[in-house]
Amino acid sequence: MVAETPVSTEGGDSPGPDASVAANLAAVRSRIAAAARAAGRSSGEVELVAVTKTHGAARIRLALGAGHRVFGENRVQEAEAKWPAMRAEYPDIRLHLIGPLQRNKVKRAVALFDVIETVDRSSLARTLAEEMARGGNRPECLIEVNTGEEAQKSGVLPADLDAFVRECRETYDLPVAGLMCIPPLDEEPSLHFGLLAEMARRNGLIRISMGMSADFETAIAFGATWVRVGTAIFGPRPSFRGE
Repeated sequence: MVAETPVSTEGGDSPGPDASVAANLAAVRSRIAAAARAAGRSSGEVELVAVTKTHGAARIRLALGAGHRVFGENRVQEAEAKWPAMRAEYPDIRLHLIGPLQRNKVKRAVALFDVIETVDRSSLARTLAEEMARGGNRPECLIEVNTGEEAQKSGVLPADLDAFVRECRETYDLPVAGLMCIPPLDEEPSLHFGLLAEMARRNGLIRISMGMSADFETAIAFGATWVRVGTAIFGPRPSFRGE
């Protein structure tokens, strides 16, 4: 796994007028509400996770100023560089880890994040359980499912999911709340969203994290309760040296 690299807490922001982030947020919220209505659901059933990976604090503060409080980060080290100061100002922020978690960063992740969406193996589940017992923090956990069975992706295979849910609950007493997936780029996402929703239903899990900028409306039609949207809010992600 590639080592995490430090990022600036202020630099590296996408160009564009300050008003664009607030306007983009409003547009995405409107689309979420419309997609929920079309699916016969309440917009309150779907929460927007604004994905801020590689965006600096200056741009994120525009979203905070527009009233948004739920954000997603891919890397523990990057999140540590950006979020403590903003959380001191906005204590109602909720932070999701949506990228792979290395076991040697579990202690830091449990201390920082409110939701860990990428539990995907027994060794990680065990380490998370040990750290939660030791430190007292118990962030919600989602199990990442590799619905496309892609060799290059992390995630539990669909055939192994039910047994892994039982293991996390019964052996490790993890606060498992739901499932997460990222469909293959070259396949119809609805097939994967439908599969994830069915797996969540049969395991009694209420959180379903699926859908990104290109397909979140489809995900809502299939029951997503969290959609992870970055580019449609903040624009193209800046690149940082070493990534």
